[in-house]
Amino acid sequence: MSRQRQIRKASLFRNGRNQAIRIPVEFELPGDEVTIEQDGEVLIIRPSKPQPKSFAELFEDWQDFPDFPAISDDELPPDAPRVPLE
Repeated sequence: MSRQRQIRKASLFRNGRNQAIRIPVEFELPGDEVTIEQDGEVLIIRPSKPQPKSFAELFEDWQDFPDFPAISDDELPPDAPRVPLE
């Protein structure tokens, strides 16, 4: 699936000591915060991902790893010979 690249002009204005941009409605971003990255003359604006408020919230969406298969000791490969440290 290919994305079409849209280009529009937007107006800049001052908001106190900050420069601001009026983003056209078709480019509206979700949320109320963005991250801005500068690459030379290019500004890249992305919606901010919400930060977890606690460890519980951080691990809420954690994907469990599948259980490891049970392996007996005799199925393990032999220990490799070790070279002593100097």
